Amino acid sequence: MSRRAPRRLPWLAAGLAALAWALLAAGCGGTLAAKGTPVAEVQSLHVERRALAERSQAEREELERMSAATQNSVFKTVDGLPEYRIGPLDVLEIASRFGEEVRVAEVVVNNRGLISYSFVDDLPVAGLTASETDELLTQRLGDYLRNPRIDVLVKEHRSRKASLLGEVASLRQTNSNVALPSGKITLTGRTTLVELISRASGYTQSADLRNVRLIRDGRSYDINVYDIIEQGKDWLNVVIDDGDVVDIPELPEGGRKVFVMGEVAYQGVYDVKKADTLLAALAVAGMPTRQGRKESTLVVRPDPAGGTPLVMSANVSRLLEQGDLSQNVTLREGDMVYVPREIIGDINEWIVNHTPLLDFIIEYPKGVQDVYFYRNYLKLDSKKQ
Repeated sequence: MSRRAPRRLPWLAAGLAALAWALLAAGCGGTLAAKGTPVAEVQSLHVERRALAERSQAEREELERMSAATQNSVFKTVDGLPEYRIGPLDVLEIASRFGEEVRVAEVVVNNRGLISYSFVDDLPVAGLTASETDELLTQRLGDYLRNPRIDVLVKEHRSRKASLLGEVASLRQTNSNVALPSGKITLTGRTTLVELISRASGYTQSADLRNVRLIRDGRSYDINVYDIIEQGKDWLNVVIDDGDVVDIPELPEGGRKVFVMGEVAYQGVYDVKKADTLLAALAVAGMPTRQGRKESTLVVRPDPAGGTPLVMSANVSRLLEQGDLSQNVTLREGDMVYVPREIIGDINEWIVNHTPLLDFIIEYPKGVQDVYFYRNYLKLDSKKQ
């Protein structure tokens, strides 16, 4: 079967032509600034004067602290190793050695966090690790036995849980071997955000990993999981605590999207709700790279009537360095933001090289994310269900 050719939107060809003209003017006109209608001079625009509030330093420090946690209500570090904290309803296995004989007993921690074993009744173990429980129980048994020798381990973890919501593979596929009907995952020790998602068989192809939300103690944190997987930003890979809720949203459907291309950290398709201004779009795309020419940033807007698109030039350097809010154009669905390289080469070659990619992004936005961002150890291929 022949593959269906991507549907071309009417404004795309005209937009690329206008973009090529603007970039060509930059190369032939003796200036590096792309020629377009200055944002401040576009009378039809009602520019909303607001600056993007980037993630505050306080929130970053909080996420860094959560990622570097050496203990929380799930685990604590003992002699350099993370150990699970025992809680109510956990099942302990206690082995007593008498010479060569070993006797094994299972003990359930009651709702008050107490256990009874042998001569010892109502021993408080909630919050202790297995090694600490071993030490405490050995000490108490020493009042009745000479040199008691016991070993304690956690056989079943029941007390500490986290919840996963949204586009989670185990919640969406019908043939999963992972029992996760409620979205709850039992924690067995130190567990990071990525490990938690992996334990749930990963995420679906509809997952918006740029906007994963962690809810803890009434506060919410937006985390870009791509930054953890692709860029190795471990300070975002928070250590999960008991009662945490992780919500993986679905990619926005329909046409309410903007496209951020060129020299930005993360080219792609973004929800216009989170990229409603030029600066917001650049921020969610990771801002221009060092090779990006910020003062030559272009915004290509399609004509609703199918005519020639409006190509606007915006000086992002002036916006960032001088606070010129007239450059911060409000974006609409279908807008394309393009940050050119510091040195622009052959414009025709650029158009030839980028037209297929732009077509693919417009027609198959989830496919592009699948090709460039997903990792097999976290991916669910919904087509194979």
